[in-house]
Amino acid sequence: MIRVYLLQGWYIVTYALGIYHLNLFIAFLSPKVDPSLMEDSDDGPSLPTKQNEEFRPFIRRLPEFKFWHSATKGILVAMVCTFFEAFNVPVFWPILVMYFIMLFCITMKRQIKHMIKYRYIPFTHGKRTYKGKEDAGKTFAS
Repeated sequence: MIRVYLLQGWYIVTYALGIYHLNLFIAFLSPKVDPSLMEDSDDGPSLPTKQNEEFRPFIRRLPEFKFWHSATKGILVAMVCTFFEAFNVPVFWPILVMYFIMLFCITMKRQIKHMIKYRYIPFTHGKRTYKGKEDAGKTFAS
């Protein structure tokens, strides 16, 4: 980003990198098996919400390591592209920024609706240290 800012060019390369990273992020947030394809009823399959239901862990379509590896490769390829004048296509960059923001918002809105409909959350907030009010005052030593 610093190189593009200092050179005042290669906005198409930056835009393409942004679209590539958006696609990687959507794959990172998506489950490996799409619940909309395995739909048995109108509500569709979901993660267990009750004690007696089977636990199915969230498995990503794009694992975290592959996400970071692909993102890093994309940055390196974009950096190499900024050394060639052929990729410096003249364009009015504010239009690309507005279009990318619109695309990001529409894509994330659709992804969040999908996550809500099929009740999956791709992030965890860590392990709970107590089970309820009766354990609230207990520490690891007791």
